[in-house]
Order: sequence, then structure tokens, then C-alpha cells
Amino acid sequence: MTAYDLLVRGGLAVTAAGTTRADIGIQGGRIAQIGGEMTGTREIDAVEHLVLPGAIDPHVHLTDPGDDGGELWVDDFASGTAAALAGGITTVGNMTFLRADELPLDALAREGELAGELAASDVILHPVLVDPRPVVRDQIPLLRERGHNSIKFFMSMPAFDQQVLAYLEATARAGEAGMITMIHCEDLAIIEWSTQRLLAAERRSIRHYPESRPVISEVVATERAVAFAAATGAPVYVVHLSSSAALDVCRRAQSRGLPVYVETRPLYLHLTRERFEEADGGKYVGQPPLRDPADVADLWVGLQQGALHVVGSDHAPWKLADKTDPAHGVDDVRPGVENLETQLAMLYSEGVRTGRLSLERLVEVTSTNAAKLFGLYPRKGTIAVGSDADLVILDPRLTRTVGAPRHSRADYSVYAGWSVTGWPVLTVRRGQVVYEDGQVLARPGSGEMPERGASRLL
Repeated sequence: MTAYDLLVRGGLAVTAAGTTRADIGIQGGRIAQIGGEMTGTREIDAVEHLVLPGAIDPHVHLTDPGDDGGELWVDDFASGTAAALAGGITTVGNMTFLRADELPLDALAREGELAGELAASDVILHPVLVDPRPVVRDQIPLLRERGHNSIKFFMSMPAFDQQVLAYLEATARAGEAGMITMIHCEDLAIIEWSTQRLLAAERRSIRHYPESRPVISEVVATERAVAFAAATGAPVYVVHLSSSAALDVCRRAQSRGLPVYVETRPLYLHLTRERFEEADGGKYVGQPPLRDPADVADLWVGLQQGALHVVGSDHAPWKLADKTDPAHGVDDVRPGVENLETQLAMLYSEGVRTGRLSLERLVEVTSTNAAKLFGLYPRKGTIAVGSDADLVILDPRLTRTVGAPRHSRADYSVYAGWSVTGWPVLTVRRGQVVYEDGQVLARPGSGEMPERGASRLL
């Protein structure tokens, strides 16, 4: 009988392809055997639990504590990745903003060094093209050669409309190199016009925030992202889509066979715009804003039917006092919330338990699809012999009330008071137990930066 480093015994193992009750043997950080007779130096009893592939959150914002860029997000690679492991997320994708005159490879080297010192989960990096000047675009094929496969840009930044042709060329070059382009889809002109009208009407309060970034600003920008895919043939990935109207744009593109992939975030699955009427409504601010109940309902349909491919947190946490500072209004917001510790549990509780998602679909949108799109599959994103032993053991009956985050440095959760059933109780990252009994066991710097292959289109 074969003896392994670690044996996960008796759980219901779930992949995108199906479920099976089987023991899982782990050796040298990889899955070595599924089913059959085996023993383990350590054995984990997973009977009456679900065993899922470690979740992959491809969209987080973890800050460099030495950065003087003025951001006030409170999680760095140490605290943010600890929060991820506690939430069953074994790989995160961080947005790497290029500094003035910095080239993509230099930015990735800088942030990769920081992740190497601090990260407890595995990490991939997405260079954000703030200025797509020729020397920056020339590095796009080199990114792929160095094991990266993604770039990102914001349509909501002034640089986009000023340099549309350069961004279109960057998207084309990324596609030619087997990479994917992540796009923040909101139209700056409509946002600025809408905000100016609110200010002129003396409606600066955060309660009017949804009107400052209306659905049409997301729709117009999403249509432009689709046009980029149609013109270049390159895959595009719409980040944190929030509205039914923008999702319909993507559905039509997908029906034409265009490589348009869509991410949403927990905010848009669980909360609606009336939250901004609360006295502390600023704590809910994200970009785009919260939408209407009909939008929430349609996003769940999109997840179920496959038009939405990935749930990513867009984790960008603040202290509550900073988010709710009354000096801030629609023209001066602090976007972003903490999501890493609750994302998987809430998706199980509100999705699987309610019948809106199957277990297999849960795995697809939290792990498998991201692994494929971002060049990690089959090393990650599934439970298979030879894959990294990234596993989350979830207790489907465990009920907790959400409170303040336990591992993130944020001091509040937008979901505080929610009763959630189905929580990660143990996380394995590359064969090591890194979260157990409410404690993160992985040391800072034990995470890795896996080399990525070409995007595998869905």
C-alpha cells in the first residue's frame, strides 16, 4: 500500500466535470493518487465535507507598503494572501500598476520581489498599462516569454480616450502572443458629464453615487471592449461586470463566437443600490456602483448559464473611517471593499444551497475557468493526478454570522450580520496545510509565482 505525505480521506471531491467520493493522496506538493488503497503520514478526515480545487481569484489589489502612490488600501501581500487562504483561495492575481516611466517587465520584477517576501498564497501578476507608449507595447510579447499571459487597462482613465489606437494595438499584440486583455469597462466622458450634473444640482452625497456612474457608461465601454475583440480577434476579459444591460452586450458577442470573457464580483451578486441610502453608505462604494435587484438576478442567471465565467473579488479594502468620511462625495470616492475571506462561502451559501449553482459550476467560476484563461490549467483549477495539491475542504453545514474580517486589515465587512452556511475549514496549498482551525499556518514568503502558459479559451 502506497504511503503519501498527506491523505485527504472520504470527502466528496468536486471538479468542473463532476463529483466523486474518493481519497486523495498527495506527495511532493502534487496530487499523486485519487481513489484506491493508500495511507498518509498525515490523514485528514473529510467525510461529510466537500473537497474543492483551491479557488483562484484573478482580481485583487494588494499594495506595496513602500509605495508613495497615495493609495490607502490596507492589505499588502502578507495580510491579503493570508485572508485569501482563510477563504479557500490558494492563488490570487494582483494588479501591478506601472509607475512613471516604468516598463512592464520592471514593474513585474519589482512586485514579484515583494510577493516573494510577503505572499502566503501563490500569486500571478497583471501589468496595468497606464501609458501604452511604444516601448511599453513592445514588451508585450516578452511578457509571454517570461511566463506571464495578461495585461490590463482602464477605459475609465483619461489615457484611454487619448490613446485608443495604442490600446487597440496592445490588445492585438497580446492576442497574437497567446495572452488575454483585462478591461475595466466604464466610459469616462459619461461619468464626468453625469458627475458634473449632480454637482450642479447640489447632489454630491454618496446616496447619488449610482447616478454618477450610470449603467449606460458601463454598456458603452463594454461595447467598445467587444469591438476590440471583433477587430483584433484577441480575447478580452471584462472585469467586475455589474449590470444586466452590459451582460447582454457580452451575451450577443459570445453568440457570434467572439472571445469575450466576463467576470463579476461579490458586491454585484449580494447587494443592491439602496444601500447607498444608509447613513454609512460610503462603505459600499465600488466601481461600477451597486445596481438594481433585476441586475443581481440576471447576473446569477449569467453565472448559471455560462455567460459569466469568473467570480473575482476585486479585493481593495479600506478602514471604515476612511470609506465613510463625510467629506467625500460623488466626485471624490474611495472605491473598493474587502472580499477575500467571505467570497467562496457566500457563493456556496447563496448559490449552491439556493439551487442557483451546481457544485460543478461553483468550481468552474471560482477556480477552473480562471486557471484556463490565465494559463494555469491543469496545474491548477482542478483535482487531478499531477495537478498542484491546492485543495479547500468546505463544511457544507457550518453556519456562521459574518463579522469583521479575521485576517484582512480591513476593520469591517459589507456583509456583516449575514448568516452564511458552508465555510472553508481547511486549505491545502501545494500539499501543505496552510489554514486550519481558524488559523493561517503559512508563513509570509512561502507563496510562489507559477509560470503561466497561453490562455486556454473556454
